[in-house]
Amino acid sequence: MSSRTEQWKRELRVGAVVRRSPGVTRWVKEIWKPVAVIPGAPDAFWKELVREENVVDYHAGTVTMELFRADVEGYLVSLNMAVPSIWIIMDRDVTSQSPSGWVLSTITASAHEALDALDSGESIVEAVPIPESMAAWIKEFIDMHYIEEPFKKRRRDEVRVDGAEDAKGDPRIRQESDVYRAPANIKKPRIQ
Repeated sequence: MSSRTEQWKRELRVGAVVRRSPGVTRWVKEIWKPVAVIPGAPDAFWKELVREENVVDYHAGTVTMELFRADVEGYLVSLNMAVPSIWIIMDRDVTSQSPSGWVLSTITASAHEALDALDSGESIVEAVPIPESMAAWIKEFIDMHYIEEPFKKRRRDEVRVDGAEDAKGDPRIRQESDVYRAPANIKKPRIQ
């Protein structure tokens, strides 16, 4: 068995399946949505897989998905979702060669990496169900590297509340009311 430090990274070629379906408004003619992954897929570029009337599934591309020891918490989040998921990230096609106007940029098992891509607002980021064999492969990597840190309750700093804080404002200027003076330190006239 190898040690944790020898296998700090894993790689797998993964393909993305993107579905084209008709749009629901006159402004959106078609919808392109990542729907699945293909573990161990060969290289492809928008290869048609299945056609059913107006809905077409494409093998949009294949990239190398990498697992890093430093991101095992992100993988745990993805595997512990209601539907264990993997994330497909697509960016605008600047070469205008894809039929959708999008190209596959990343497939990641890290929810944290997907959230970073989502924050840019310029990518399509979609969670798709993860195949069981791939989930087991990722889980094995997590088990090898994840070290749960025990919860430590932090003690608050000791703050003295019995000390007097008068005249926080400028002491040279006498004022009846000063926003910097504690209300208890302002002398009030006695009512008899």
